Amino acid sequence: MENVTTLGEFIIERQQDFPGSSGEFSRLLSAIRLASKIVSQKVNKAGLLSYIVGSAGSENIQGEAQQKLDVYANIQFIKALRQRKVVCGIASEENDEHITLNESGSYIVAIDPLDGSSNIDVNVSIGTIFSIYKRVSPVGTPVTDADFLQKGTEQVAAGYVIYGSSTMLVYTTGNGVNGFTYDPGIGVFILSHRNMQFPANGKIYSMNEGNFFRSSKGIQEYIKFAQGIEPNENRPYTGRYIGSLVADFHRNLIKGGVYLYPATDQSPNGKLRLLYECNPLAFIAEQAGGKASDGRQRIMEIEPTDLHQRAPYFTGNTAMVDKIESLISEKG
Repeated sequence: MENVTTLGEFIIERQQDFPGSSGEFSRLLSAIRLASKIVSQKVNKAGLLSYIVGSAGSENIQGEAQQKLDVYANIQFIKALRQRKVVCGIASEENDEHITLNESGSYIVAIDPLDGSSNIDVNVSIGTIFSIYKRVSPVGTPVTDADFLQKGTEQVAAGYVIYGSSTMLVYTTGNGVNGFTYDPGIGVFILSHRNMQFPANGKIYSMNEGNFFRSSKGIQEYIKFAQGIEPNENRPYTGRYIGSLVADFHRNLIKGGVYLYPATDQSPNGKLRLLYECNPLAFIAEQAGGKASDGRQRIMEIEPTDLHQRAPYFTGNTAMVDKIESLISEKG
């Protein structure tokens, strides 16, 4: 291969994004890179290895059935991040409380180790979502909840890995969004999508329309708007919903669209988790020229009060999110 840039090379080239980190941030991302390779290999063998698919027979704090691969992925990311000794703590979807790693570490990580895991058994794309912050407690002391309960605006980096027809790692440090595709033949992530941006106009809406009548009038009006026939406005939009947040977000980032997971009468606070699902993808969305909202305010300006706090979530092309906000404001 000629004229290729690996993820490792790219991180070194962009080290100026983190002056004074003494390579700590590079080691942190290398841990995420390593764990994602290990998880990718297992995901790709899920149909062959019966011991790795199916329910683990336990539930996470949200009351969701854990899959065996959920547990496996969680272990791999924790192990890799612990070994780099730069992360002081982790908040994971799979653990009730935060985990203390290395008190001397400067960073904390909030992570959904395997998003969309209910799709494992049917061979649909799944992913990992991660968010990185600088700790607020003194270095050398045990990590506290306050280290994790920071607004999304305080993120120093965020990203996701999608395990699909190929494995991709997409991340931002606040200086644009870049995507890397894993080449299993040589075992490295290669820069394949430089400076990713939402297309100027979106044409896809992604929502579980089984929740249509459980949603607010504003959301119902938006779906009717999206389905309305208006050729001059490029409507109707195309409905595409995978049911894996990472996969739906990634498609909309590439092709242009909006993702909706509103509050419903069953989930009045929404379903997605603010710290390790909404905030990291909001950071990426904004860096890619898009927007992320709970329908009334910017997602990254919400003050977290709980590790597993939920929020309604709308993210994608800015104009599409603006339309959703206006209808919620008007109709409720």
